[in-house]
Amino acid sequence: MKYFFFVFLLSFISFQAFPQNGLSESFFDGKSVVLVSVDPGARPAMDWKTASDTVHHYLVEAGADPVAYYELEQVVLSEEIRAAYAKAFDQRLVKNIILITRQKNQASIHIGEFSGDGQVISSTSLFGTSGKDLSEAGQLLASSTQNQRSKNLLVIDVPEFPSQVGAQSNTSLATSKFLPRNPLNLEVFKLGIPLEGSSAATGSLSFFRFDLYGKSAETILAEQASQKTQLEAILKSEYPHEFVWLTESQTNEELIRDRVQFLLVRVEGREADLKKSMGLEANSETETETVVKFYIKLIVRDELYIGPEWDADPDWRVALRNFLRNLKK
Repeated sequence: MKYFFFVFLLSFISFQAFPQNGLSESFFDGKSVVLVSVDPGARPAMDWKTASDTVHHYLVEAGADPVAYYELEQVVLSEEIRAAYAKAFDQRLVKNIILITRQKNQASIHIGEFSGDGQVISSTSLFGTSGKDLSEAGQLLASSTQNQRSKNLLVIDVPEFPSQVGAQSNTSLATSKFLPRNPLNLEVFKLGIPLEGSSAATGSLSFFRFDLYGKSAETILAEQASQKTQLEAILKSEYPHEFVWLTESQTNEELIRDRVQFLLVRVEGREADLKKSMGLEANSETETETVVKFYIKLIVRDELYIGPEWDADPDWRVALRNFLRNLKK
């Protein structure tokens, strides 16, 4: 497993099409999966499925073959869940990923080739359009490809929303890796701490979440520095064993050679979604709050230890303290 850069600047111009790497030919001759992220505070109110309905005909007009729509937040719940979706995309012979981001003051559509692995996309520098709303972004996308002939002919008229991954065995396998107990031998090996905004953090897909898209490099670096300071204070007071910061891309072999066998992983999402992804019982009607959950990954066996008690919290600092204290049980 490798870790990829999360921090990239998207040089975007409001309300214009802005090709960066250009559209791949596969967009006009291959299946696309659409991942949608919608700010619940944007007005008029619109959930991700309604947003999908809004943009579908524009994507088809632009020449795409959008075969399935998913909520982006569901796909990026964890590295394991993301890999399960990627496997399902590969099984469906998907060639392209379309990312829809709706924020309070703008909406954007980005298109890139499916990477074929658990990262889903290999870069954040994608062809895209941006507008004051989804309709304007969609119209700009359709206009930008009007001179391009598409070979995608048998295209569905309305968006399809497959259940979860569409290949339940993939998510079941990912869920089975989560263990509701503490790991052994933490005192023997180092705990690696990936910093958000670094090459050791979450993959590129999260960049297109409504709450993250458009942040400047300076903002991200400032948040990273603040996060490291706060993380260090909590770890020093609650974690009695050795830990190291991970800010550069390293393979598993390189980490193990440096005696790093454990990774501290942070995930964020709706509480019910996180619980289900980890094989726990959840109540989708009441556990709707967005929370942060930490767990430890044992690299050598690809096992994920979530601890003996559910300790997620909306405040990541509280969630981390809860998790570290539970490690002592």
